[in-house]
Amino acid sequence: MSSVVRKVFSRRTLAIAAGGTAVAAGGGYWYLNSGPAYPQSTRETRRAPPPWTPPSRAEMLASLKVSRPLQAGAAAQGEEFDLLIVGGGATGAGVAVDAASRGLKVALVERDDFGAGTSSKSTKLVHGGVRYLQKAVMELDYDQYKLVKEALHERKIFLQTAPYLSHMLPIMLPIYQYWQVPYYWAGCKLYDVLAGKENMESSYLMSRGKALETFPMLKQDGLVGALVYYDGQHNDSRMNIALIMTAVKLGAVVGNYCEVTDLHKDESGKLHGARLKDNLTGEEWNVRAKGIINATGPFSDTLLKLDNPSHTPIVQPSSGIHITLPNYYSPRKMGLLDPATSDGRVIFFLPWQGNTIAGTTDTPASVERNPVAPEEEIRWVLEEVRRYLSPDIRVRRGDVLSAWSGLRPLVRNPAAASTQGLVRSHMIYVSESGLLTIAGGKWTTYREMAQETVDTAIKTFNLQNKVRSGCVTENLRLVGSDGWSRNMFIGLIQRYGLETDVAKHLSDNYGDRAWTVCSLAEPTGRQWPLYGKRISAQYPYIEAEVRYAVNHEYAQTAIDVLARRTRLCFLNVQAALETLPRVVDIMADELGWSYTERKKQIADAVEFFGSMGLPRAAVPVLPPPIPRTTLERLWAWLRGSRHSVYYARTPKDAGVVSHSRARFEPGELAALTAAFDRHAKSMVVDGQPEEVIELPRVVPAVREVAGYEGVSAKDFDYVLEEAGLKKAEGLGFDEFIEICGNLKDVVTAPAGIFTKRERFRIPVEKSGGGV
Repeated sequence: MSSVVRKVFSRRTLAIAAGGTAVAAGGGYWYLNSGPAYPQSTRETRRAPPPWTPPSRAEMLASLKVSRPLQAGAAAQGEEFDLLIVGGGATGAGVAVDAASRGLKVALVERDDFGAGTSSKSTKLVHGGVRYLQKAVMELDYDQYKLVKEALHERKIFLQTAPYLSHMLPIMLPIYQYWQVPYYWAGCKLYDVLAGKENMESSYLMSRGKALETFPMLKQDGLVGALVYYDGQHNDSRMNIALIMTAVKLGAVVGNYCEVTDLHKDESGKLHGARLKDNLTGEEWNVRAKGIINATGPFSDTLLKLDNPSHTPIVQPSSGIHITLPNYYSPRKMGLLDPATSDGRVIFFLPWQGNTIAGTTDTPASVERNPVAPEEEIRWVLEEVRRYLSPDIRVRRGDVLSAWSGLRPLVRNPAAASTQGLVRSHMIYVSESGLLTIAGGKWTTYREMAQETVDTAIKTFNLQNKVRSGCVTENLRLVGSDGWSRNMFIGLIQRYGLETDVAKHLSDNYGDRAWTVCSLAEPTGRQWPLYGKRISAQYPYIEAEVRYAVNHEYAQTAIDVLARRTRLCFLNVQAALETLPRVVDIMADELGWSYTERKKQIADAVEFFGSMGLPRAAVPVLPPPIPRTTLERLWAWLRGSRHSVYYARTPKDAGVVSHSRARFEPGELAALTAAFDRHAKSMVVDGQPEEVIELPRVVPAVREVAGYEGVSAKDFDYVLEEAGLKKAEGLGFDEFIEICGNLKDVVTAPAGIFTKRERFRIPVEKSGGGV
């Protein structure tokens, strides 16, 4: 007994026990303090921050015009920009923030709106890239490894510099094979290890039951469990605007809808300025700068050709399409990743801004301003979604609320040998004339790309004596962050009487600038809410945001507001169409638009909506502007509209098949019956002769009917399996009609559109009431 006591209380045993206790205590302390560091809520965050009104667009253009080419013998002090940045997307805006924060005199111009291109059409993720890590390990690719490591470092900074616009999101990888459990677990743990101290939360394994509890829409058959890892998510175009406004606050001069039409060179062939054109007024002027940075993304070759007409294109764009689905397709706080689709591409399925987005594809594309998501790509995404959702969920083409295409600017370094492949991350290139081009990369790494670009620009353009510090953007919080906390929305509710979802939306998309937005809100005239008139009953966007976008964020068109300042166009293009006249009417108050200009704004917006998934034929008649004067009201009355908003199905001759669960269009049933009669033959079923159409003949028969031409074999297989007729030899008439109704439900898009049929009138005095 005494020997046992001596062993238990020996120095060695006590040392092991003490060491184990210390390790356990240290591990527990680390675990309890792990996870994201949220901004601390204080009494100050429940009050509005000091007001700040940025210079107007007119003042910005006036500042741009001050810097003109030198006349012979004229002084140039203070009239030359250090850097002229061309491109107002994520990269250009990030470069402007970095350069201005170092004390450089910066000008930024964008030929469209800020973030109008790829920067507003991303997957909305702030991520290191799980698929890149897989390639790095499986192919022993060190470049892919560096890309993941760099992105994971930037991910943490991203979430800290604009905490109100970005947040961490758990993403589930469903597992249907037991051997995949250790494979996925090891991969996600390696992802955590690479993030190191900058990791958000540790990945973890879920049982089958827990996975279905968390994600009840998931397909149960064969499900083994799930692996959950963490990445970030953000509102991309709002983030772009936050960068632009931060650059402005730091002293940068910015101008949207300002296009570079020519580059100016001195006698030695070096760039020293450019000619700009205001695309809204047509006015042109010259600007001088010590250095010019090309940050135009997929359009980089346009500026490079302007610099050198013999330039060989370096951009090879790839199209990534996304679709928006209703919120019932996914949980509100859990995303899903399918790493093994039918053709090897990766697809994300993510909750975002109250809806669900699914994508993305990766296909070669041509460079264009507003690329359209091809129908075959939309169908591919839907087919992949069907593969991992529960069979009791009917995945319908009509549930696609919006669809858009974004161009990834994959680039080839022109200084590399012709055998070099595409740059996987980003590339900085300085031409012989001194044009500095930054291209490639992704949203997550915009800050590091900007840092490298400004470092190169300082050396290339000899700006060492102009900077007051090195890069400070790792700790520079963007506009809207300083007075924000996760509980700030409660203060908005208590002060302005907003609906909870409206207050939460404003807090999460404007940060502490939400106080300024609310100060522009008009009373609703109701008992509750007191303020916050919605522009669409389905979504939390309010009229005050439109006024704020014009006066504080340089919005110049209805598209700017509906697509990028708010995200209504991305969430539901039909809702954007319905609210368009009211948005144009509010902007007319702020910008003094004439009736002709309002009509143009509506026409331009409807044209743009075509790139967001709305068929052009779905709007045979443009919605008219809301009458504002007595003459306009009289004209509207003579036309018999009085600002009528038309919600109806498209007529058959408009070329769009309407969506209907309950009935077919007039004449459609007769056409289906005729198709059945042409292809059916007599067969003995259950001992009785019956007219039946064989399964291989069903799709050709259906395609003969107008409106069903786009039915694919995969669509047919899907609805056949849903109806339990997969093993049938053929379909009788009733079964054939049932299958056609299901195809109509699954394949066609909803047609709630503007037309002159089945209309009802909204009186002028109530046109802004959200009816």
